Amino acid sequence: MTATGIRDFARWKREGRRFVCLTAYDAPTARILEGAGVPMILVGDSVANVVLGYPSTVSVTMDEMLHHTAAVRRGAPKSFVIGDMPFGSYQISSEEAVRNAARFLREGQADAVKIEGARITTIERIVAAGIPTMGHLGLTPQNATQLGGLRVQAADATSARRLLDDALALERAGAFSIVLECVPEEVAAIVTERLSVPTIGIGAGRRCDAQVLVLHDLIGISSGFSPKFVRAYTDVEDRIAGAVRAFQEDVESGDFPGEKEIFGMPSEELGTLRRLLEERESEDKGGAS
Repeated sequence: MTATGIRDFARWKREGRRFVCLTAYDAPTARILEGAGVPMILVGDSVANVVLGYPSTVSVTMDEMLHHTAAVRRGAPKSFVIGDMPFGSYQISSEEAVRNAARFLREGQADAVKIEGARITTIERIVAAGIPTMGHLGLTPQNATQLGGLRVQAADATSARRLLDDALALERAGAFSIVLECVPEEVAAIVTERLSVPTIGIGAGRRCDAQVLVLHDLIGISSGFSPKFVRAYTDVEDRIAGAVRAFQEDVESGDFPGEKEIFGMPSEELGTLRRLLEERESEDKGGAS
């Protein structure tokens, strides 16, 4: 049973309480986030880029997403975990989308799923099946090519109005929250004011109800790519590299392992072992002669 849920997020919006969502892809990271009090963990399809080494998010499969979602659940048994439905898992038909969403709850042990784009009918069907669903508007990386690349969306009045209409339609379809990615702060504010469900911003300014970041960006493991909307709070990549270099130096110099890192044998047992070895050697020499 998770400690927080959909009703809590809706109440926090009404109370004006801002909150955090972060990505996780494995049990140790999820354990850290849960211990730090992060109420919402997204197993994003960004696992494709930041963990699996794929060139884009469209490469990650359902089985891979389920594998990582289940690992996050094991690491964070009390957190609200959302599985990001990968490219191709919900576009073909609403029936297939429902089946795949159900797999996230059954096999991945997630609490909810997330779907990119204004797929109103699909989300209605998934919600009707009893599966909590988060929407995602603005920049939707799975179809970034159609959007003209990774760039700001809803930057003019017409597209901003369309974004608002889509957000309201997602809310009516039953989405319990909506991610707004890479949209002007003013547009995100208008959407947030008009929705009763929380908005979760990523590159959407300061007036969303919550903020989400990819954890690897937050802690400084970004492979040199850092979007404008990211703030790195530490530099784990440099720290890891420094630790690895120090380990190599200690091994090469003979300083590792040291006295604290070894196991010893009691002196009487060591003496017995040596006698046994001497006896064995004598027997071997006798047999050879």
